[in-house]
Amino acid sequence: MSTFNKISMQNNRWYDYFLESLSEKYPKKVHLTQALMSLLDIEREAVYRRLRKDILFPFHEIVTIASAWNISLDKITGINAGLVPFQMHPINYANLSKKDIQYLQQVIQITRQMGEFPDSEAMNICNRLPCSLFVGFKHLHKFYLFKWLYQYGDVEKTVPLSQIAVPAKKLDMTAEYYQATKLVSNTIFVLDSLIFDYLVHDVRYFHSIWMITDEEKELIKKDLRNLLDYMFEIANKGCFPETQNKVALCISLLNINTNYSYIYTKETKACYIHVFDKHELQSFDANMVTNFKAWMQLKKKTSFQISEVDEVRRIEFFTKQYKLIEEL
Repeated sequence: MSTFNKISMQNNRWYDYFLESLSEKYPKKVHLTQALMSLLDIEREAVYRRLRKDILFPFHEIVTIASAWNISLDKITGINAGLVPFQMHPINYANLSKKDIQYLQQVIQITRQMGEFPDSEAMNICNRLPCSLFVGFKHLHKFYLFKWLYQYGDVEKTVPLSQIAVPAKKLDMTAEYYQATKLVSNTIFVLDSLIFDYLVHDVRYFHSIWMITDEEKELIKKDLRNLLDYMFEIANKGCFPETQNKVALCISLLNINTNYSYIYTKETKACYIHVFDKHELQSFDANMVTNFKAWMQLKKKTSFQISEVDEVRRIEFFTKQYKLIEEL
């Protein structure tokens, strides 16, 4: 008898774990119902019957859902080996598959739904610019896609920035995500003090090997200036100018080795370790997220806030970044 069937006989506890996993993905029942109808191609009443536990999701549907929504089957079956489940969803951003699009739509929907909770919080610890900042700037966005393809794409098909085409679907979804991130009630950024130095160094390198033209470098430079203007406005006001939702912008006094983040509401909790520039390891395990959140909050002890308070340090930081960009 399979592990799955054995656990099915134990008062159907696995089904409760499974339903909890679905609720973590879509906290609002109406959104969950619509998503399941679309994914499984079944009627609304059929979804209701499964969610009410009148009948169980067939195993093939569970596998379909777990695969599409990146849910751990270990978590579904309630197997606990003392390990925290982290999941990774590799995405080909240059050629999005149907599965990639479904995953990104889910990310956008979860981010947008955070705006429905007055206590929603997102925190980002970064040694490179987070997507929620740079994707609003076309040439920076294209540069990051180019850099990812150069490092992790087909080595035999390496092309210069001028030959990179950002898929229209990705541009549309990027715009949706960029707008959704502004809906979170409270956002915290802790940035490596050399975050712009790293980026400028990368642009110079690719320009030096003729992968970026003089004209393209100037367009990236213009985007960087505009990004700094936008961040300076955030730092002065302590909020996103589009929504007035609170933002704390902090600079770390210690080096940051990679990007970490979490999202947190009463209904949705997740933490992320961002790797390979474009991929991320994620966990929806409640205990892990709570511990991750507490650990990340400790990072404030070795950082200083430049939004709203400490005007002298704020001016010093941005003056240095503007000078750095001008020398690019």
